[in-house]
Amino acid sequence: MFARFEAHNPDPRCELYYTSNFQLLLSVMLSAQTTDKAVNAAVREAYDAGLGPDDVVRLGADGMLKLIRRIGLAPTKAKRAVALATDIIEKHAGKVPGERAALEALPGVGRKTANVILAELFGAPTLAVDTHVFRVTRRLGLHNEKTPEACETKLMAQIDRKYLPRAHHWFILLGRYTCKALRPACDQCYLADICPSFKASVSKAARTAAKH
Repeated sequence: MFARFEAHNPDPRCELYYTSNFQLLLSVMLSAQTTDKAVNAAVREAYDAGLGPDDVVRLGADGMLKLIRRIGLAPTKAKRAVALATDIIEKHAGKVPGERAALEALPGVGRKTANVILAELFGAPTLAVDTHVFRVTRRLGLHNEKTPEACETKLMAQIDRKYLPRAHHWFILLGRYTCKALRPACDQCYLADICPSFKASVSKAARTAAKH
């Protein structure tokens, strides 16, 4: 399976736009319950102008709210952005830390966000489990868990380190564009022939057809 992922897309990329480590951290936090496309549209101009933690603190919650007003949960995220930037300045000299404990101690940063940062910025062999990763890997028969944490543990025990951290992007991109939640495009999927969920749906369709 992973050799096929690699052959199809050997160098998958994060779809969040950023020009600095802090900007990626901020965007991952902003992307909760919001599409990457919406986040990119909101912040691209500011990022191109070099938005950093000092700028976020200077803007304050009101200024950040104006910047990100079109994304989901904007008022809450604006306040968290200022708190995040403040901690980055006061506790980490303006730099994004590369240790899990330090990342997860930051305002608005949980395990999933920390995993994204560790993988994307520091090349750590981690796997962030979001809704796409959880759904796709379950359909592929890689787990049958009920929580992202349990899913992560199960996946990390199965995936060869050489495929980390790229596996995170492979699963997300497949879930975002092909293996969608409501209407998966199985006819366009390069894993359909080895996907237990697709095989089960074909068998069910065949049984239904046989009854008529």
